[in-house]
Amino acid sequence: MKSVIVIGMNVDAGVGWLNVEHCSMLLKPPLSLNFRFSPQTSIFRARNSRNSRMAPPILSLALPSNTGRVLSIQSHTVQGYVGNKSAVFPLQLLGYDVDPINSVQFSNHTGYPTFKGQVLNGQQLWDLIEGLEGNDLLFYTHLLTGYIGSESFLNTVLQVVSKLRSTNPGLSYVCDPVMGDEGKLYVPQELVSVYREKVVPVASMLTPNQFEAELLTGFRIQSEGHGQEACRLLHAAGPSKVIITSINIDGILLLIGSHQKEKGEPPRQFKIVIPKIPAYFTGTGDLMTALLLGWSNKYPDNLEIAAELAVSSLQVFIFLMCAI
Repeated sequence: MKSVIVIGMNVDAGVGWLNVEHCSMLLKPPLSLNFRFSPQTSIFRARNSRNSRMAPPILSLALPSNTGRVLSIQSHTVQGYVGNKSAVFPLQLLGYDVDPINSVQFSNHTGYPTFKGQVLNGQQLWDLIEGLEGNDLLFYTHLLTGYIGSESFLNTVLQVVSKLRSTNPGLSYVCDPVMGDEGKLYVPQELVSVYREKVVPVASMLTPNQFEAELLTGFRIQSEGHGQEACRLLHAAGPSKVIITSINIDGILLLIGSHQKEKGEPPRQFKIVIPKIPAYFTGTGDLMTALLLGWSNKYPDNLEIAAELAVSSLQVFIFLMCAI
């Protein structure tokens, strides 16, 4: 069914009202629903739209504050679910407007004997950003990044962060520093220092696995306490929210979360014991980070609840996959 959006705004009153007669089937609203948005939203449109009469409306600017508009820069495969194919749809189900940029487009993930495809370079990424900017489409509430295969591309991502924050200073940058797992590095070695020295300081939330947290901190994680200390080291470098998504301690799989609401204050830390499922999956890390973005924005002051919801969503998905 075709979606039709009808918008009406009362700017004189200082508050805008969005009237949605019919929206996407994904969000499933009533046939008539009013969303309220702040005066700052209309100010943004007025100041930044050179062709305000011609520019298309951005629905997410008027959605409730616990959703938003996400730019997701990750890998893409034709077959299988990794990167953006794991992240975009779950975020849409949670009510977010998601724009994907595919850092690579491969026939299948690299765990197969062979793969073919294309790799986006830094200049091509910047061309896409300039195209969005030229049409006043560069307002995002969140930036999500996953697998990045080259130093030049990662440095361009840093420029994207600066550009997006010049448009929206409140942008939340959720970074999954995909570098390796179980002691094996699968990106060029030079990316480790770029992540450590440049990316971590500008991230709002960081979601490394155990091996990646060790690479970023230079700290060996061999216990729950070590995981908590690694989180504190990462807080000191920049992000207020850190979730080490998987730590294997004596055969027990843990998630360690940490939220430092104010610099200099001790963070609130927690753990979640994750039931192990005897099967192999790809793309679960990408899905996990997307779910953490989605739920943590809905529970901004309670990272523990957001992590519990993300883990339970992931476990249900995996259970259903095993049942098929």
